[in-house]
Amino acid sequence: MLRGRHRFRAAAAGTALLCAVTALAGCSAEGGTGQGPHAASAAPKPRPTPPPKPVWNVSPGSVAAVGDSVTRAFDACAVLADCPEASWATGTDAAVNSLALRLLGPEKVAGRSWNLARSGARMAELPEQMAAAAAERPELVTVMMGANDACRPRAADMTPVEDFRASFTTALARLRAGAPKAQVYVSSVPDLRRLWETGRVSPMGRQVWKLGVCGSMLADPEDLGAAAEERRTRVRDRVVAYNEVLREVCAKDDRCRYDGGAVFGFAFGRAQLSPWDFFHPSRDGQARLAEIAYRQISRR
Repeated sequence: MLRGRHRFRAAAAGTALLCAVTALAGCSAEGGTGQGPHAASAAPKPRPTPPPKPVWNVSPGSVAAVGDSVTRAFDACAVLADCPEASWATGTDAAVNSLALRLLGPEKVAGRSWNLARSGARMAELPEQMAAAAAERPELVTVMMGANDACRPRAADMTPVEDFRASFTTALARLRAGAPKAQVYVSSVPDLRRLWETGRVSPMGRQVWKLGVCGSMLADPEDLGAAAEERRTRVRDRVVAYNEVLREVCAKDDRCRYDGGAVFGFAFGRAQLSPWDFFHPSRDGQARLAEIAYRQISRR
């Protein structure tokens, strides 16, 4: 019996010495090398569960609107004048039935909505407008911007796509810095070529356009030659590129919803265009924009 114990102790001591010399991980005094059934397995660390995406609120309690002349309802009520009461986003005109009226009701529009758009604004101005919107702590911000980046005196003057992207990305960052939980609805840029196709049949519209309305698309509206058609195609392609930027950048923000090209695809008829410039939306056109926005925002 003693001899057996001496042999066991000697074997254990030899095994321990072997472990020390070879530095084999998991080696035990019982003679194992860490590969046996008693060895501890290196289990992979569990991956952290990503937080759930925020649920889109279909009934936000306040609305801030940023953008350009369309959101200011320019030429919707009177010639060469803003008409914010007819704005698709925050207007109080019951005939338009703006997004704010649909979401908040007439009794809350005045105190719970803000129209921060500016006629003539381009995407480079959006970061400043977004910062102003963030200061109001709105639950929803609407964005309609980009038409003026394509509507320049000449097609060569259009805002480069990467500059457009940089400004829009910065604008969302400015909003998030001040209002991290605000939802954002982003409208696509309208199809300017379709507006040309609709308005060019009006003699009055053609005369007004000569004053310099969106020269890149509307100059020489009756010219169907190759050069004029190529110019209009360039402008439309740029609008398509702008809309792709809006879609891509918005998709990176869990609280941002792009309209999927709904405004770009809307066929504005004569009744939806201003009777003074045949380009900006009329009251009826503003109402159609409000309908599109409400459908997108109320979709679960």
